Amino acid sequence: MNCKVLLIEDDESTNFIHKLVLKSAGIEFVDEALNGMDACNYLENICPDIIFLDINMPVMDGWEFLKEKYERSLCQNVKIAMLTSSLRPEDRKKAKNYSSIIAYYEKPLTLDKIEELKKKLAA
Repeated sequence: MNCKVLLIEDDESTNFIHKLVLKSAGIEFVDEALNGMDACNYLENICPDIIFLDINMPVMDGWEFLKEKYERSLCQNVKIAMLTSSLRPEDRKKAKNYSSIIAYYEKPLTLDKIEELKKKLAA
């Protein structure tokens, strides 16, 4: 899968592990942003093919990022997979309100989740 991925996650060790998993799935181009504000600044210059978005982060959380992304019309066609430790049913339900969110996964990212996501992207 030759695509550009942006990890929006505040935990650097989680990003390190997720990058290893993505690389083992054949995904070479992976950038990271440590919060939603950094991600918005990133999207002003580069539009990835997929974003893995955490919910709970400092500065700007995942929901605030989505609001800002839409208000600023940043990378309108990018697909988003929520990748979070949140087990709250209301977060899963809220994610369904966004057409760009194509998946909701609990951490950690695994090869099985990447394969499932590849199928959704190909559909």
